[in-house]
Amino acid sequence: MLACRDIHKHYGGVAALKGVSWSLLPGEVHALCGENGAGKSTLARIFCGITAANSGEIIFNGQPVNWTGPQAARQAGLGIILQELDLFAHLSIAENLAIGNTRMESGSWVSPAALHEAARPLLRDVGLELDPELPLENLSVSQWQLVAIARVLGLNAKVIFMDEPTSALTDDAVERLFGLIRRLKERGVTIVYVSHKMNEIFRICDRVSVMRDGEMIGTDVCAATSIEQVIQQMVGRTMTATRRKKIATPKESFLEVRNIFTRKLRDVSFTLGRGEILGVAGLVGSGRSEIGRALFGRSPVTQGSMILEGRDFKPLTPHDAVSRGVALVPEDRQREGLISGMSIRQNTSLASLSKYSRASWIDREGEATAAKEALANCRTKLTDLELPVGSLSGGNQQKVLLAKWLLTNPRICFFDDPTRGIDIGAKDDIYRLVAELAEKGLGVIWVSSELPELLVNTHRILILHEGRSLGILDSPNATQEDIMRLATGHPALS
Repeated sequence: MLACRDIHKHYGGVAALKGVSWSLLPGEVHALCGENGAGKSTLARIFCGITAANSGEIIFNGQPVNWTGPQAARQAGLGIILQELDLFAHLSIAENLAIGNTRMESGSWVSPAALHEAARPLLRDVGLELDPELPLENLSVSQWQLVAIARVLGLNAKVIFMDEPTSALTDDAVERLFGLIRRLKERGVTIVYVSHKMNEIFRICDRVSVMRDGEMIGTDVCAATSIEQVIQQMVGRTMTATRRKKIATPKESFLEVRNIFTRKLRDVSFTLGRGEILGVAGLVGSGRSEIGRALFGRSPVTQGSMILEGRDFKPLTPHDAVSRGVALVPEDRQREGLISGMSIRQNTSLASLSKYSRASWIDREGEATAAKEALANCRTKLTDLELPVGSLSGGNQQKVLLAKWLLTNPRICFFDDPTRGIDIGAKDDIYRLVAELAEKGLGVIWVSSELPELLVNTHRILILHEGRSLGILDSPNATQEDIMRLATGHPALS
């Protein structure tokens, strides 16, 4: 159906792809695995005409092709859902679905009624019951992800590359996506499933290919290999997942949230102790990220109170929150966390720039020294602080974002899905970093869509349902089933 032969891609002196040859069969779901920086996204972008290879060829339906750009690839039947979503916040859902879709073009004039009519079945396919006129900026990150999937469905593509499609989705949305993938497969559509989630890969994929350091290591039928073998191929060594040793839940509370209401929260209460890691779980729209917005002065608290270190805490702006020692690592690093065109150094120091500036002058040497140390503490892999942060892999971008906020010397860190869309090695680095922060006495609030991650790495888990806190579970004694009962609005079993 689709193949490449001896593909090479260089960025300056760095080789992103080194002679990659690969092929896809009609109607298969084919997993593409590898650590961040292995070359997976680069290969997908070359297939879809977004990036040009330096050498090699692409064969589609038995014929060599040379795309002039992404539009040519789309017209031929190739679609891609990018990990860093290429959507437009100021446009409506329907308008985002139509952009780049030549099948929806019918002249110089746009008919809103026709546009909305075309959008509704696509939204239903991904489980979004929303008004197509809604601006995208009103939606959560997980809803953006579903809109991106719906947009590709509208192309009637023969091959669809899905780059971390479930990274922002909760379990119920993932199940809908898997049902959709099965239906596409029955219609003969080939799916390339780029993911770090091994359980998903072995559940829905027919074959799995592994890349490492820009090379294709091998391809196997999923039924003939194992998660352990795939991970070993990815990292070049054996990794064993173990449940982390728990430390006792701290008894001293230094943050108390009492019956707060915001635009999305209703009567939420919890405490956070020094050295405690508090997980937050819930379905899409449950209000998980809203807790961080309230703590960070981005969403006004209309009722209730917050007490930080014995004093009232009423942040009106993020500056107020930072001055009291609160840091927020946002869910969407591209829209809210980093500035892609700026250097790694500039992004790392951005939240604490006053430490390295006098009047209108910046102490570049001091700034670079502090950034280098913070990045090293976050185990960031990089060669040059002056490179644009957008040139880094997703896992290393996330580590830059963590370093940026740790440079503010926070006492409370709100991490909103910090391991979304990053590889196993980078995840392990972040798990260790969070544990180290807790050991130093920081309070950590950790939102995640991956329940096993919360069960292993937190002391307690706060479960939200439709903006309300329905319970707090002790992680060592909780199960995924316990969390999902509360997250779906059902009382815990006695």
